[in-house]
Amino acid sequence: MFGAICIGEDAFAQKKKKNDSKNTPTQSTTAAESKAASPKSGPKAYSEVITDKAKTTEGLFHVHEIGGKYFYEIPDTLIGREMLIVTTIAKTADGLGYGGERTNTLLVKWDRNGDNILLKVVSYSNTAADSLPIFQAVRNSNLEPILQKFDVKAKSKDEKGVVIEVTDLFAKDVQAIGLPKNRRTQFKVTRLDTDRSYIERISPYPINIEARYVMTYAATEPPSNSSTGLITVEMNSSMVLLPEEPMMQRLSDRRVGWFSRSVVDYGLDEQRATRRTFLDRWRLEVKEEDYEKFNRGELVEPVKPIVFYIDPATPERWRPYLKQGVLDWQVAFEEAGFKNAILVKDAPTPEEDPTWSAEDARYSVIRYFASDIQNAYGPHVSDPRSGEIIESDIGWYHNVMNLLRNWFFIQTAAVNPEARGVNFREEVMGRLIRFVSSHEVGHTLGLPHNFASSHAYPVDSLRSATFTKEFGTAPSIMDYARFNYIAQPEDKGVSLMPDVGPYDKYSIMWGYRPILEAKTPEEEQPILDEWILARQGDPVYRFGRQGNSYDPSTQSEDLGDDAMKASDYGIQNLKRILPNLGEWTAQEDKPFKDYSDLAEMYGQVIGQYNRYMGHVRTNIGGVYEVYKSAGQDEAVYSHTAKSTQKSAVQFLNNELFATPKWIMDEEIIARIGDFGALERIRTVQVTSLNGILEWGRLGRVIENEALNGSNAYTMIELFDDLRSGIWTELPAGKTIDVHRRSLQRAHIERLALLMTGDEPRSAAQSWRNVGPQINASQSDIRPMARGELKTLQRQISAAIPKTSDRLTKLHLEDSLENIKAILDPKS
Repeated sequence: MFGAICIGEDAFAQKKKKNDSKNTPTQSTTAAESKAASPKSGPKAYSEVITDKAKTTEGLFHVHEIGGKYFYEIPDTLIGREMLIVTTIAKTADGLGYGGERTNTLLVKWDRNGDNILLKVVSYSNTAADSLPIFQAVRNSNLEPILQKFDVKAKSKDEKGVVIEVTDLFAKDVQAIGLPKNRRTQFKVTRLDTDRSYIERISPYPINIEARYVMTYAATEPPSNSSTGLITVEMNSSMVLLPEEPMMQRLSDRRVGWFSRSVVDYGLDEQRATRRTFLDRWRLEVKEEDYEKFNRGELVEPVKPIVFYIDPATPERWRPYLKQGVLDWQVAFEEAGFKNAILVKDAPTPEEDPTWSAEDARYSVIRYFASDIQNAYGPHVSDPRSGEIIESDIGWYHNVMNLLRNWFFIQTAAVNPEARGVNFREEVMGRLIRFVSSHEVGHTLGLPHNFASSHAYPVDSLRSATFTKEFGTAPSIMDYARFNYIAQPEDKGVSLMPDVGPYDKYSIMWGYRPILEAKTPEEEQPILDEWILARQGDPVYRFGRQGNSYDPSTQSEDLGDDAMKASDYGIQNLKRILPNLGEWTAQEDKPFKDYSDLAEMYGQVIGQYNRYMGHVRTNIGGVYEVYKSAGQDEAVYSHTAKSTQKSAVQFLNNELFATPKWIMDEEIIARIGDFGALERIRTVQVTSLNGILEWGRLGRVIENEALNGSNAYTMIELFDDLRSGIWTELPAGKTIDVHRRSLQRAHIERLALLMTGDEPRSAAQSWRNVGPQINASQSDIRPMARGELKTLQRQISAAIPKTSDRLTKLHLEDSLENIKAILDPKS
């Protein structure tokens, strides 16, 4: 290596000597002439850079476009100001996310270094008050990375700023604002094809700049159009100016669900690095002249309300329902002391306001997308320094109506004539749109999903018209409670969906009600704690996080406090719906009608049935997580009762493992496919079986017994109960049908995996980021699985002589050989 460098330097020196000898002042070129001939370095005159060919747009920065090149004219007053870059996929290829999907958020600032402007990434993940001595140590440990360096091309026209060219920021591969790393890895992206990448436009507004650019990447495994070896996406980066004075934070509490952000605060009076977590919320403030009214308990209007606009592209007939979904939250803000805190307007027409744009960060917009994606989403952009929500654009995809139709049909058609069809009346679909609109608006206000809410009400209360009219079907619209599948045909007048409920009103009050006497977040905490403790123990006001797969009281798509009873009601309704699917999916007004709607709704029936099985299964090895503070001196975690777990296994044995033959409707199957009916049932059965005999669940069963002894539902009891349900035919040598034969083989396969395998984990996972993991080789799982296989070996051997059915006998003989091979691989 050193040798190569020396050779290179020597060659360069010799070449330099030759060139110098040709250009000495004593020969053809004088020193003055040489200086005059060299190009001028550093900034040029403004008119040389921004010529009369420039197309200029004014906004946060003046943006100039000259022949496909883009220039920012940045005022000196904005050098050093913090801004947020929010990058999303605006348009995408099939299989590559969806339009509107956020890919990255960066806090940045523009700094000047001589004749260069540096775009630096700022982090507040570690912080301390700038008045403290430790502040300098924190700064020294958080050197800001430079995202891009720009030459100063000229001073601004008024000489109170600089001009830089930003073309390369968006036209070249800057990963932070391009295709995210996980997608590059997934699709094996090799490079950006700059010849097929370009800037679509850059549009400045008073507090933000929107850059839209098309990026084409060479990829080995693109998600679609694989023959091209390319991925093309249209990206959008919003650069939003943050408030000069950050809003006062409100510290979070996990007992109240809220979108929040965390920093490590080294300035706190703690003997360790302490994490500080605070809410994402809009800046709702009481006008000074209204302080006395507010303190008397009167409702007041905020200094600046939250305002949403309806996208001009939204069909006229759906606008009133989207609007009402916004206005539904006014009652919640009244709990926080405000009236007219949240408003909704139609976007102005070009004649009314030619400058209005949905991309302007001053406006929060419900955006309507003509897309077959069945989704809607409600993100928000917030200040990482304070949590202040700056703006939000709700994404509304046209085809979310198909999703709503399917849910409402499958979950309510048994009791609701309005849901019996594939095209609902406008008022019915409008009410469903309002429901989802309200849910998404809740996200934009700072509220995450509250999956404990749907567990708060007793199952039979959801059959009561009086109860549901007053309280809805769940205390929060932020749960995935969906529609009332528990209601039976005789339950006249019962409500079928949740509204903004008591939990929603409470959480908005807790997060938004101003505490005027408090001057710091810490001064607010005692009052915030009082508001929580006033409702402690009431399940209506409980928060349960999304993604807790072992807590039976925080499940998605469930209703009521007893999964077995609720699922039984739901299955009774599915049995009412199934024989009518042909009639209810027919559209007689069409000259030709195929069976695609029938096939789709039949799949929805099976999917809903599978959800019920999942709700029941979660009770087995379940652990409740009910958040408390240290001062409450109460347990956070408790195991599901033994009787409940045993009841769940019995339910699955009777309802699922005994083969739900009612699903095998021959009239439907004959019209929707030539194959796959048996596979549908097998998939549901095996999914539930493998979910019961899952490593983490069995680990919780083992731990429950270790902690609670005879009060626990033990692994021996679990395995015995499963075997008695799955292998019911063995004692009497009964005929085993095709569904049961598949299930029994799956049972043997799962026991083999438990005896020889390990819980899967990727190389990137560790105990620190996924929690404790069962050690299969040192746990009771392997000896238990071995013992279970030996028990089956004995019972199958005894059953074969009693069996007269030929196929059953072959199945049992094959099962016996499989068990033998598992127990003794050398044989």
